[in-house]
Amino acid sequence: MKNHTDSTRGDMQFTEERGVLYGERALQTARKGAPDWESIHISLEVIRKGSFRAAAEHLGTSINVLRRRVDELERSLGIKLLTRHVDGVRVTSEGEKIFEAAKKMEIASYELVKAGEQTNIHLSGEVRLAVTEGLGTFWIAPWLVEFQRANPKLLVDLHCAMKSADVLRMEADVAIQITRPTAPDLRMVKLGRLHFMFFASPSYIETFGRPKNVSDLINHRILLQSDDNVQWREAYNRLFPGIPASDLVSLRTNVSSANYWSIAKGGGIGILPTYAQWIGAPLVPLDLDAIHEHIDIWMTYHPDAKNIPRVARLIEWVIQSFSPEKFPWFRDEFVHPLKLMEHYPSYALPGLSSAFPHRRP
Repeated sequence: MKNHTDSTRGDMQFTEERGVLYGERALQTARKGAPDWESIHISLEVIRKGSFRAAAEHLGTSINVLRRRVDELERSLGIKLLTRHVDGVRVTSEGEKIFEAAKKMEIASYELVKAGEQTNIHLSGEVRLAVTEGLGTFWIAPWLVEFQRANPKLLVDLHCAMKSADVLRMEADVAIQITRPTAPDLRMVKLGRLHFMFFASPSYIETFGRPKNVSDLINHRILLQSDDNVQWREAYNRLFPGIPASDLVSLRTNVSSANYWSIAKGGGIGILPTYAQWIGAPLVPLDLDAIHEHIDIWMTYHPDAKNIPRVARLIEWVIQSFSPEKFPWFRDEFVHPLKLMEHYPSYALPGLSSAFPHRRP
């Protein structure tokens, strides 16, 4: 026996299983399970729009998909819900009772979503965020204010260090680092890219002059951030081949914040991220043979972390905080600091100025 008779037979349509009429199946057999909510929601839309075509346009799907879902719902309930006519669809008397109950389910589902949203607003507990010292001090910490205001019952444990935290060993819930993660069991997200170039303060340039090229740097005071990053050592050797750091560097420090403020206060010339002039001091970017370096920014977290609402909230916020669309200096392509306003006139710098007491150069 065929699965279905011609649609002109109306209520004498057969099921796929045993050729039992829909009405008889409702009495003779038990249902396999409760109908899924998506099919109910789709059926409600078909009724409200008056036809499968109008509902398909509203939902952005095909007519065949809607018809299949309605058929599945009818088979699940063992009741004919809709009849099709030239000008649209009609609800059967049995269907009216079903859809009255469905409307109540719809209202309840909205209340459920609303309750979940209200619960998430008041997430409580502790979230641990580990980040490299420079990004933690100059970028994450100031922007954390907005996260804390949005989540007043969350305790944020912010750990800033030059070394990356071990997320698998639960040293942090989420880690932001500038070395690509290698552990296969970690989830990782590329947040953006840091671009670096030489900077000096106006007071330094006024006192010692402005270097014309990289070779001219041997006549200046160089400040260097020293850590275990191989890329920085390679960059130094490439820029200053054969020149020991002791012959060129006047200050070497192990943390980004000390390096930044030493440059900002006129101690010498050093390499900083391209957003450096927007975060506090009127620094001057130096175009020395178009030399600039870049390092990718990575976020890592444990595979199960997103199942914890408070950690998932933090992960979402971190991604937004490094948005290349909102903050052009995190884009893969290099954007000169002095070109930001020219190339991105719609960029909302007032949001940044409210987070940092910066002065434009």
